[in-house]
Formats: sequence, C-alpha cells, structure tokens
Amino acid sequence: MILQIIIFSSLIIGCFFNFIAALGILRLPDLYTRMHSATKAGTVGIAFIQLAVSLSFQEASITSRCASTLLFVFLTAPVAVHILGKVMLDKGYKIWRR
Repeated sequence: MILQIIIFSSLIIGCFFNFIAALGILRLPDLYTRMHSATKAGTVGIAFIQLAVSLSFQEASITSRCASTLLFVFLTAPVAVHILGKVMLDKGYKIWRR
C-alpha cells in the first residue's frame, strides 16, 4: 500500500514537472528561457518517472535501465542546451528584454 502511494506520487510529480517544462516552452518569450525551462523541469520530471518505473517493476534489469537512462539524461541535457545557447548567442540571437 505504501509502495503504491510512493509510485503514484512519483508519477504525478513527474508528470507535473514535464507539464511545466512543456508549458514553459510554449509560454516563455525567448530561446534562452525556453531552454532553461525544458532542461531543468524536464530533467526533474524524467527523474521522478524513472523512479516510479523502477519501484513499480522491482527487477534488477529494469532498475539498471532506468538508472542508466537517468544518468544519460543528466549528463547530456545540460551540455546540449549549453552548446545550443552558446551557438545562438554567437549567431546574434538577442536576449529578451522588456
């Protein structure tokens, strides 16, 4: 019973953070703030969903896949967004100012 509540809570929190990331991509004014929203909130959302999956199945093979997927996302998402932001800044994309 407690495990099911933890799994359900992790899924709800993960979906909430992914929704916030998607909403940030749609609503924020420029590329830099959209990238920030997608990277930060999306990564946290993926972490909670992976936690729910690994707790739900409780098998070593699935838990290791979830951990390796999470490690891959934690290592590659910030680097990719940093490179994209640097390229856009070098190309002359202006930061949004009111």
